[in-house]
Amino acid sequence: MAKGKQIGIIGGGKMGGVLIQGMVSQNILAPADIIVADVDFSRLEELRRSYGVNVTEDSREAAKKAQIVILAVKPQMMDEVLSALAGTITAAKLVISIAAGIPIEFIEKRLKKGVHIIRTMPNTPALVGEGVTALAAGPLVTEGEWTTARQIFDAVGSTVVVKEDVMDAVTGLSGSGPAYGFMIIEALADGGVQMGLSRDVALKLAAQTLLGAAKLVLTGDKHTGQLKDMVTSPGGTTIAGLRALEDGKLRSTLMSAVEAATLRSRELGGRK
Repeated sequence: MAKGKQIGIIGGGKMGGVLIQGMVSQNILAPADIIVADVDFSRLEELRRSYGVNVTEDSREAAKKAQIVILAVKPQMMDEVLSALAGTITAAKLVISIAAGIPIEFIEKRLKKGVHIIRTMPNTPALVGEGVTALAAGPLVTEGEWTTARQIFDAVGSTVVVKEDVMDAVTGLSGSGPAYGFMIIEALADGGVQMGLSRDVALKLAAQTLLGAAKLVLTGDKHTGQLKDMVTSPGGTTIAGLRALEDGKLRSTLMSAVEAATLRSRELGGRK
């Protein structure tokens, strides 16, 4: 369990801030048990004022004081950050990475031998407590460390456990997926405006409709095909709309989007 442990968050950006908010609001950790490191002093002051956490501009100070180190930096910065922390992070610490495309092996090679590492892929709906995070464990991670990591990310949504070899696909689907959803909502709202609705009404209808559809999938026991058929009457409006989506190759386009983002994730990790 996380309670009573010291956590160091390297990177106080959007996702680092979301994790702080989740852990503090869910009473998983006391603010005094969290130390955040970032090069942006104004951002650190904002986090300190908002949540009462400890802050520092020295990533090594944060890592030294913590038992759990969360690497919340951009993938392009990981090599530099790990080089700075190599002498500070010991085998006794748990390292959790949220950097897209960066494999566990990449981190292992740059830190001391024996470090326990968990690779994760959260997504931006964590901002409203509706994120989903996939976790993959390195070979040395214990059951207790697993529990701690899931507790941290469950505070901002839900978690799933996967093998590391599919983490790039997770990135392509749920990591990048909110952007696909935003584009779909925007397009549906545009359609509503085209057919005479006001912008604000169209946007609310589109967003709430997709939210409701998602909840039906997550809370029910029906397949998505069955749910679709529940809305689709013979010769009705929905089947006409579905035909238009099929003509526009919506399925194929979304599958291609996941594929493209997955391949880009592999590139960021230095793989083809």
